[in-house]
Amino acid sequence: MKRAGISVLCIHATTSMHRLFPLLFLVALSCHHEAEPTEHNNGENDSIRFQYGTPFGNMPATEDIIMYEINLRAFSATGDLQGVINRLDALDSLGINVIWLMPIHPTGEIKSVHSPYSVKDYKTVSPEYGTLQDLRTLTDGAHSMDMAVIMDWVANHTAWDNPWIQNKSWYSQDESGNIIHPPGTNWEDVADLDYSNAEMRLSMIDAMKYWVVEANVDGFRCDYADGVPYDFWKQAFDSLNAVPERDYVFLAEGGREDHFDAGFDLNYAWDFYGTLKAVFNGQSAGTLYATHKSEYSKVPEGRHKLRFTTNHDESAWDRTPMVLFNGEEGALAASVVTIFLGGVPLLYTGQEVGTVNNIPFFSNAPIDWNNNPDMLREYREIMRCYSESEAAKQVGITYSINQNVACFKKTTESEELLVMVNTRNNPVEFFLPGDLQHSQWTDAISSQPVLLESSVRLDNYQYMILEQE
Repeated sequence: MKRAGISVLCIHATTSMHRLFPLLFLVALSCHHEAEPTEHNNGENDSIRFQYGTPFGNMPATEDIIMYEINLRAFSATGDLQGVINRLDALDSLGINVIWLMPIHPTGEIKSVHSPYSVKDYKTVSPEYGTLQDLRTLTDGAHSMDMAVIMDWVANHTAWDNPWIQNKSWYSQDESGNIIHPPGTNWEDVADLDYSNAEMRLSMIDAMKYWVVEANVDGFRCDYADGVPYDFWKQAFDSLNAVPERDYVFLAEGGREDHFDAGFDLNYAWDFYGTLKAVFNGQSAGTLYATHKSEYSKVPEGRHKLRFTTNHDESAWDRTPMVLFNGEEGALAASVVTIFLGGVPLLYTGQEVGTVNNIPFFSNAPIDWNNNPDMLREYREIMRCYSESEAAKQVGITYSINQNVACFKKTTESEELLVMVNTRNNPVEFFLPGDLQHSQWTDAISSQPVLLESSVRLDNYQYMILEQE
């Protein structure tokens, strides 16, 4: 993931860009954020463009990422970028270092279900969410707090009223020449793009570069990445990586093995999520390790799986963690397993305050941030333990197979971390493996000493995060 930033970048713009050049020139003279322009030619109709701001210089290594997904329509009462700006301190208190913004573009109006994943204009901030300047203010503020900002990128399809629709050859068509929605889906509010069209590909890459330049964003979470060809992702990332001195985060919503070859740093741990739900519904806790190993057997060194107990799809269409895992204690226990077993942890809007009801993203449903303050405090402690532990970020584990308890140890040269989680809604007596019996630890949350005997009694959904140095 470590690549390179730049103070200056020039990419091709829309045909109307020349009308904006005088304004950009004045902005460059008057605003300290703007740098001198440099011409960049990629074989298209190029224009001069200014790099906004200073590229983020403190991007976490992939294994150190702690990601938070923001559903703008739920994150604040105003449902906009300013609502995110106002809560950057709250994200910082959770140890977040990468913010993922769900799509901020105007939503299509033809055949619309008001989904933010129906993009009407790739190069515009929807007035619903604010302005380009609001996005710049957000990236500036996040960067000042050592948080990167990545955008949700919908490359597989567009809204039916996206101006690109005038280029019919850019879209998939049926035998009668009609543009179609994505095959194999019921997404009738969007039109499927045809990646055999080279011109469309270049326009898509140009639109991605636009936000790197104009708002100083730090990468992309790529929606439905499995639906877009490998060679496009490689082309796009090669182009973005050619910009000197920039670091990015590239996250694929998908599980294809070739994502990592294309340049993605992360993809989704769907199998682990499914196993986690099954374990908390009675399946043996030992299956978590098998799934963990299976997922990572296909991941190159330095790349990772994104692990979660919910995301925008799950909290909208399935159930929230408070329901899936039987209340606050179960939701926290499921998070501890997910965060510490391996991979990059993801938190989603409202998860940390135990939102019970489904959280839509086709409509506004503001989170009540005053809910469950005790749960929020516990999440902050859990995330503090994770962010301060080098051992926690190791993929390799030593584990003990048990029907009810997830028990695993992670080790570095200077630290050992032991995690035990009761995955049941009843107390269990857990008999420790021999190497853990009569061992001395420190509780990572309370800092109190813990002496393990031959067994441990764990209350309903109780977890222990123990450390040795």
